[in-house]
Amino acid sequence: MAATRNNSSNPARIPALGFRALALIVLAIALMVLDHRDKHLDSVRDTIGIALYPLQLVVDGPARFRDWAGERLRSRFSLQEENEQLRREQQVVRARLLTSNALQAENARLREMLDARVKVKDEVRVAEIMAVDANPFRHSLVLDVGKGDGAYEGQAIVDQVGVVGQVIEVGLMTSEALLISDPGHALPVEVNRNGLRTIAYGTGEFGRLELPGLANNADIREGDLLVTSGLGGAFPAGYPVAIVSSVNRLPQQAFADVSAKPVAALDQVREIMLVWSAPGESADAESTPAAAAESEHE
Repeated sequence: MAATRNNSSNPARIPALGFRALALIVLAIALMVLDHRDKHLDSVRDTIGIALYPLQLVVDGPARFRDWAGERLRSRFSLQEENEQLRREQQVVRARLLTSNALQAENARLREMLDARVKVKDEVRVAEIMAVDANPFRHSLVLDVGKGDGAYEGQAIVDQVGVVGQVIEVGLMTSEALLISDPGHALPVEVNRNGLRTIAYGTGEFGRLELPGLANNADIREGDLLVTSGLGGAFPAGYPVAIVSSVNRLPQQAFADVSAKPVAALDQVREIMLVWSAPGESADAESTPAAAAESEHE
């Protein structure tokens, strides 16, 4: 009997469900028509959108934070790489400008002699200092370039303001360089103002070089800029070396007591540049500081 009652009630419910569905469809169509014509439901949609906006923010928050953090990290890394590249390029450009003052004075003399000649710009490459000799009586550095990078013995090294030293020993991956302040280093220089040539010797002090070969009547003054003369074959001409700091002329002596201060902060330098001289200027690339001094005396 129960089964009979259930079976008899189902057909009565089916028309009711169909009527409800039809009524909902008609209502939906009517609402769409009214909304399309008169925009009656815009306020309802706006209200629903405002109510759901915080939920949208919560759901979308992790993805937005992830994208923001990733973009910030990419921007930071990109800026760091760009800054490093610009810093290295700036050092190379400043090294190329080191010889501008010397070249101006030289060009004036060459124009007077009508014997000007074209000079090829030197090639420079940035290198980093790996170690500094702890011996207070020896001023040397270990560089991160070697034979594989084209480094050679006697090669000049400079920083962004002036001459630092020269390579004295080359390995496969590293090189050893001697600073111009080392007591065993001698560098042929000339006074940029008038072309007077002499030799600057290291004293073992980072801030002082000696010029013992100048006569009492030599035309040299405090404040004169000393630049490389190019003699000796190791250093190209025209790179700033030191500023004359004192000139003492002793009547009873044949030579004046002249000291100069290196333009480079030799005890603070961190990155240097190796100089590949123009063809013809580095023929004697194997020369040592002693050989350069001997060539100057000749």
